[in-house]
Amino acid sequence: MVEKNINLSKLCEEKLLNLRICDLGLDIDGTWLKDCIEELYKELDAKGIEFKPSCYLADEWLTPDGEPVVGIPFFLAHPVLMKLEKKIMLDVEGGTKSWCLKLLRHETGHAINYAYKLYRRKKWQKAFGQFSKEYPDTYRFRPYSRSFVRHLEDYYAQYHPDEDFAETFAVWLTPHFDWRLHYKGWKALGKLEYVDNLMSDIRNKPPFVNKGKKYWQASRIKIVLRNYYRKKKHYCAEEFPDFHDTNLKEIFAVSNGANADLPDAAGLIKKYRKNILDNISRWTGEKKYIVNDLIMTIASRCGDLKLVSSISESLAVIKISVYITMLVMNYTHTGRFKGNK
Repeated sequence: MVEKNINLSKLCEEKLLNLRICDLGLDIDGTWLKDCIEELYKELDAKGIEFKPSCYLADEWLTPDGEPVVGIPFFLAHPVLMKLEKKIMLDVEGGTKSWCLKLLRHETGHAINYAYKLYRRKKWQKAFGQFSKEYPDTYRFRPYSRSFVRHLEDYYAQYHPDEDFAETFAVWLTPHFDWRLHYKGWKALGKLEYVDNLMSDIRNKPPFVNKGKKYWQASRIKIVLRNYYRKKKHYCAEEFPDFHDTNLKEIFAVSNGANADLPDAAGLIKKYRKNILDNISRWTGEKKYIVNDLIMTIASRCGDLKLVSSISESLAVIKISVYITMLVMNYTHTGRFKGNK
């Protein structure tokens, strides 16, 4: 029997990981998330949008397909859970006010699309594409394309017409942002102007659908945190085959009697791991824990191969960073890590 009103702050990590998500006793009220949601509603009021999506705690950031509601990750509702998320996943998605609001604006774009059934309009389809298009497992994006706005990382607007609209709406909604100036000369400006006209059309009008089903609600998720994180990492992270050898041997040298005094490659990679991780994650948009797992896998393989560095540290860091970036970008474009075997 799980006791009610558990004080998460007093639990050791082992006991915390053994709790079911539904037993965490979480609520948006009384947390910093409530302030973020109220700020979002003020932004919508300022634009004359009557509809305000209902927000609830879920297993991740989401707006269920066709449902005008917004799910917020449960771990954002308590500092202890945010700390745990940071430790296990290396990042806390939406863990700051500005980041949280960016994600709320994006998800609200979905919710408004569903609430007013905007995706049925011919002009919407002409601007963004067919809403019924199947969501791919992976997507190829064009980093320098000016046909899409850039709101969230990893060029998410290019993923699907629904995401393109949600990202465009989020940019349009962002306070004190001059999107006309910022996107001047971009094809994406036409989408922003369409959203501006579209929002004028629904201004002060009630939605067709006001309520939605709150799927994957945290209060109903019975999985324990330990298994939640095991599945989360397994779902998102790749089990990499040992195909790095040829490439690593081009960057480093195999240890022998003549070069035994050279710094080992594994130690060098670990020494600069944080810098490599931050830079690759920033420029590729990939999740930090995925990049980190890849870095540590490569460092481990360097140790197995007894590789040493015969070049300067700075050049070695550049070469290994380029190699790992290539792997991450291949994964982004094809869904698979590929090496030059």
